Amino acid sequence: MNTSDRNLSFASLIFAWLLLCAGGFLFAQTGHEKGHGNGPIVKVISSVEAAEKLEGQPTTATTFEVTLAPGVGGTPHRHPGPIFGYVAEGEFEFQAGDGPIQRLKAGDTFYEPTMALHAVSRNPNAKTQTRVIAVLLHRRDAKQLVIPEPQKPAQ
Repeated sequence: MNTSDRNLSFASLIFAWLLLCAGGFLFAQTGHEKGHGNGPIVKVISSVEAAEKLEGQPTTATTFEVTLAPGVGGTPHRHPGPIFGYVAEGEFEFQAGDGPIQRLKAGDTFYEPTMALHAVSRNPNAKTQTRVIAVLLHRRDAKQLVIPEPQKPAQ
């Protein structure tokens, strides 16, 4: 890894801890783009073995770029590690855990604790796209990077 790659990875970790992110989309492989119909488009930027441990286990830091078309959102989900996100373009409505729904704009950052319910992740703007960079720190042996929240039966 050359110096500029290390600087990019370090900058990504500092500014980007996600995404992310909208539900059911972090299953992508490095360099692979994945979209779900009218859902977000996710591209894995990098996946780096990290020195930190979660639950005493070795970890990987996976960086994603998530693009949401106007009005597009994800479904409620959880992640097996903390997420740090950076809104690179547009606006992003975000809610994790018991916190309030936040309306973030380009340049804003957010944090999502391990296994917190990520209930809201959407582009609230009807005219412009949103791009979010997110870094997920997860155990290397994680089977799922996104754990969909079971839908509640209709009342």
